[in-house]
Amino acid sequence: MYYKLRLMTFICRGLGIAVIFCITGGCSPEHYKADADEEVYSIIDGKWQDDFGSKVNYRVSDVAASANDVQVEKAVPSSNVISLAEAVAMATAHNRAYQTQKEALYLSALSLTDERHKYARQWFGTIDGSYISEGGEEETFVGGSDRGLVGFDHLQLLGDGVLVSTGLAIDWIRFLSGDPHTSLRSVLTATVTAPILGSGAGKVAREQLTQAERNILYDIRSFNRYRKTFVVNIVNDYYNVLQLRDSVTNSENNYKRTVESKERLEMEAEAGRKSRIDVDEAEQNVLTAESRVVADRERYELSLDAFKISLSLPTDANVILDQNELNALEEMGISEIEFTLDEAIETALLQRLDLHNSADSIDDALRNVHLAAEGLGPQLNITGGANVSSREESDFSNFQFNRGTYSLGFDADLPLDRKTQRNNYRRALIELEQQQRQYDEDIDRIKLAIRGAYRRLKETADRYKIEKNSLKLAEERVEMNKVLLDAGRVETRILLLSQDALLAAQNNVTGALIDHLDAKLSFYRDVGILQVRPDGMWE
Repeated sequence: MYYKLRLMTFICRGLGIAVIFCITGGCSPEHYKADADEEVYSIIDGKWQDDFGSKVNYRVSDVAASANDVQVEKAVPSSNVISLAEAVAMATAHNRAYQTQKEALYLSALSLTDERHKYARQWFGTIDGSYISEGGEEETFVGGSDRGLVGFDHLQLLGDGVLVSTGLAIDWIRFLSGDPHTSLRSVLTATVTAPILGSGAGKVAREQLTQAERNILYDIRSFNRYRKTFVVNIVNDYYNVLQLRDSVTNSENNYKRTVESKERLEMEAEAGRKSRIDVDEAEQNVLTAESRVVADRERYELSLDAFKISLSLPTDANVILDQNELNALEEMGISEIEFTLDEAIETALLQRLDLHNSADSIDDALRNVHLAAEGLGPQLNITGGANVSSREESDFSNFQFNRGTYSLGFDADLPLDRKTQRNNYRRALIELEQQQRQYDEDIDRIKLAIRGAYRRLKETADRYKIEKNSLKLAEERVEMNKVLLDAGRVETRILLLSQDALLAAQNNVTGALIDHLDAKLSFYRDVGILQVRPDGMWE
């Protein structure tokens, strides 16, 4: 009975202390999520520079949006018609690939919090307990992994790789457990490690933290570069769907023209003015035109369904794109280039965010070379430490510094074996050369892209003008051939060919106009001057 009473007392004490820790030290999952979100976006906001782009539409979906973020429902409008601005807004808010990019940015900043946490105040507190009964003797213990120490550690990185570690622990668990031979006391510890020669642990730690800080900066730039490409793709996809819809309209109109021509030829054949061969030829053309309508409609519907996925809408959603957007684009026509080729290249080399990342990566590689070089020579660290306890009485804040334990020493590593350090240094040199070559290649590729985009912009503008003239000529040919056919001066085949040419010219004009818009947006993006507005559209 006595053993059972001692065992129950032990269990109650242990559970009581554990409950206290759970209540006072534990937080809900929602609290930890909110804390992570706050720290992550504090990092991103602090490193986001104005020249990167608008600081909007970068928060993950399960975090409250900022005031200027696009906030639209993932639903079909009541009119079933989606304008270009609405499509861009819906894609910005709900596109799955865009959400993944936002999450990648979040995770990058989250990784930085891990690295920063290594040099921040850290609380610790663990409890364990045991009950042992052997040969009529029993022992109970409730405490932490270090015999009931609870407190915090703080690792600080200072100056040129100086590491300062401090800790404060309170030995209170054993006091709560009822051990009459113990009292509440605290322990203060501190250690300092300063590299005098070579690359000590502090310098390595400093470089790891520096690289983590720079990585999130690179990722913010990459995210903004992605946003520019994203809006160009959405706008281009939107107009491509409208182009296919316009092709369906042109094919349907062409089908109507061929039917009218066939019916007129049938009446003239009945009157003896046309042969049956002419009617059969027209009939064949009607079937070809009808087949083209079916094929164009299928291409349009498939493209529209694919675009719905870009908006995160179901493919069976009943929506259409606003034809007025294409009409407005036709009224706008083409725009002249405002840059010379040399000006465009010079601007791109100054504005391109991805090139900034490439240039900064050279600095990263150079730092690694310097750090590896310091590891080749002798290594000397000066170390110091202190361990001070409070009085055994209940005044646990009164430390006995005169009775503390203090130490001062050094840690030397002579350069007798530097095979690993030698290889690290050589590897760092090669990586520096590789990064320099990569930067040079990035410049060349940007120049190549700008030259190609510049030529394409001029080519699409010239082609649009040519296709407009071709359309005008095709329309005149159809009308003229109708008159000549009625007068018996041309064959039916000539009229049918002119109608096919009219259809091709109509499609070519629309295609050239949309190609020019895509070339213009791509040119602005590649030069680095295209900006994404808070509503997701470009300017």
